[in-house]
Amino acid sequence: MTSNPYPLGLRLDGRRVVVVGGGAVATRRVPALLDAGADVLLVAPELTPALRARADAGRLHWVPRRFAPEDLDGAWLVQVAIDDPIAAASVSALAAERRIFCVRADDRSAATAWTPAVTRHGPVTVAVLGGGDPRRAMTVRDAIRDLLAVRLAPESSAPTQSRPDAATGGRQAGRVALVGAGPGDPELITVKGWRLLTEADVVVADRLVPGLLLDELRPDVELVDASKIPYGPSRAQEEINQILVDRALAGAFVVRLKGGDPYVFGRGGEELLACAAAGVPVTVVPGVTSSIAAPAAAGIPVTHRGVAHEFTVVSGHLAPDAPASLVRWDALAGLHGTLVILMGLKNLAAITATLIAHGRSPETPAAVVQEATTGTQRVLRSTLGEVAAAVLTADLRPPAVVVLGDVVNALDEGPRPS
Repeated sequence: MTSNPYPLGLRLDGRRVVVVGGGAVATRRVPALLDAGADVLLVAPELTPALRARADAGRLHWVPRRFAPEDLDGAWLVQVAIDDPIAAASVSALAAERRIFCVRADDRSAATAWTPAVTRHGPVTVAVLGGGDPRRAMTVRDAIRDLLAVRLAPESSAPTQSRPDAATGGRQAGRVALVGAGPGDPELITVKGWRLLTEADVVVADRLVPGLLLDELRPDVELVDASKIPYGPSRAQEEINQILVDRALAGAFVVRLKGGDPYVFGRGGEELLACAAAGVPVTVVPGVTSSIAAPAAAGIPVTHRGVAHEFTVVSGHLAPDAPASLVRWDALAGLHGTLVILMGLKNLAAITATLIAHGRSPETPAAVVQEATTGTQRVLRSTLGEVAAAVLTADLRPPAVVVLGDVVNALDEGPRPS
């Protein structure tokens, strides 16, 4: 008889965790390790775009080659995220020799540690082990999450039910949901968005979606990394559209998980049109957009009584003088309200110079919020005339939101949000 596992909560802050493999499984598992503060060493010849972005941002250490025994030096935990059973067995054997616990994605029975089904609710983390049956663990996990998420409601209201098991045939199929995942904090996805995510057969995810949401997917879910890293590797939008259509026509329920809101510079409209042309039904779930959430997380209201009665959201991915740009920067310079710029770091110097050239005061308060609502959020405050240089000095990187206007200083007398 197999003994029951002994449950533990590992405190990995600053401790080395080795992840072998750079594919979809690693993409799902690495965010939780980083959230725990682990010093992640990722060993793989190639990475998904989402993992590459984390490596480029310095969130983890990437060794671009196959696993070597010395990679285990100083490790406290190993996660083997490859589908080659011979290579996986070799890694786990070396880990066993060194008495390092090893999680194996390819063979749970051969692993010395299991990854539980996890749900998080504020400071509470619930981990469920299903006796080696991941579907059972997910079912119990989802029921617990529903209970934790219950709000005060009339007695006649029934609590949200867990997703039906595939064996019951209760799940709808052959459809697509465009779901906004919010600005970065996994708890900012809507209740409906999370519910649909738990029902998905296929998840097509952007780079900006909260990684912890991917960690909570069922193990049988197909994860398609559709990351669109700015000025780096990307998957053509037409290919993403085709993936949504093909999977849905094959009978799957596909969730297109997008950072922020599906329609705020998210190209969700193109995806909806592609599905509609193929006869695939689509559900759209709005998300919390970073254009509002990022300023709020930095203590900046986009409107404030007596300060700003309007705010404008624009994309800065094209320079003001680019022939394809649709933004009237000269007109925006004359507005008195708040200007929020998404995807504008690369062209920030040209944007600020254009606004000043058309009459906006160089003393206009400015702020840049990087990775808003996450544990790595950074906020830079400056002025319109100096913010571009300040961003370079501070080495701020995308994703970042730029806020221009008097609202930047509107709450200076009050406490900053935590």
